[in-house]
Amino acid sequence: MALSYVVTGGGRGIGRGIVERLLGRENVVVAVERDVEALEWAGGRVIPVLGDASAEAIAEEAADLAQQAGTLTGWVNNAAVFRDASVHSDSAECVVDLITANLAPAVVGCTTAVRRFLAAETPGAIVNITSHQAQRAVPGALP
Repeated sequence: MALSYVVTGGGRGIGRGIVERLLGRENVVVAVERDVEALEWAGGRVIPVLGDASAEAIAEEAADLAQQAGTLTGWVNNAAVFRDASVHSDSAECVVDLITANLAPAVVGCTTAVRRFLAAETPGAIVNITSHQAQRAVPGALP
């Protein structure tokens, strides 16, 4: 049986690279994207799910499709919002909203993946992608 994976933000940049690496002769990748055009490069090799990776219904749809295609083996939380904000120039609400926009997809993805792995009694891996901005201070990159 094929192995299947879910990659959020799988249409561009690092997400695309991850999708391309996971694809194989029998592997199936479900890519969650907000922009359907971001997955045009994949042709029919990737199963697209259009929507916000922080929405539980979208994550469940991606998991359903992955499990229909094979054994759900991995989940990569790569989706992110890049918009600078600082506590000295933006409202607290703006900063919190941007932090939530970046944290929520990872929490929803982890929750969905763990529940699916446990229910199927199969081992699986979750990878949470971050940037160098999580390791050192970058002006405006708090969220």
